[in-house]
Amino acid sequence: MYLPTHFKETRSEKLHALMREYPFATVVAQGEGGVCANHLPLELVSDTQLHGHVARGNELAKLDGAEVLVIFRGPDGYVSPNWYPSKRETHREVPTWNYAVVHVHGRLRVTHDPVWLRSLLERLTDRHEAGQPEPWHVTDAPEDHIEKMLKAITGLEIDIERIEGKFKLSQNHPAANRAGVVAGLHERARRADAELAELMSQQDIPQQEKGRS
Repeated sequence: MYLPTHFKETRSEKLHALMREYPFATVVAQGEGGVCANHLPLELVSDTQLHGHVARGNELAKLDGAEVLVIFRGPDGYVSPNWYPSKRETHREVPTWNYAVVHVHGRLRVTHDPVWLRSLLERLTDRHEAGQPEPWHVTDAPEDHIEKMLKAITGLEIDIERIEGKFKLSQNHPAANRAGVVAGLHERARRADAELAELMSQQDIPQQEKGRS
């Protein structure tokens, strides 16, 4: 991943927060037929491990021990040069795209342990059902049905070896331009604009403004 210094994010709390807020990840690996990519929710269970599951027929279920790249995508959006106050002064601005992503490099391990799988399903369900008027629980389904479903899936453990974060949030622009982008996103109010604006507002910018190299 191309990673200019001013967009590089290394703080684990920021990286982990994005991974937890946007858990639907892309898992890339070298399969028997070439590079493969699968999309699934993953749970960050510790600083060093991710958990998830796939159908037993999924190619990832056959790649025990493989090196994987896991991509977590945060909010993203088009940035118009019209949002920069500097554009009105110099006209020397161009469009861009702001976004935040985390790349996790690690090693895949597969498991068919029903106890492990059930624990994972219960955690994932409880997490994503939280906030529902009447949260659904794994125990709401008949036990024989749950046992059948458990036999149809494979558990994934990904041991984290390295994490890279790229938060491209206009850090290479002066404060007035960054404020203009935040205001523009709120006004446009498209798709993930509000989330992107919030992430920009939370970003810590060094006292000394950085260049655009």
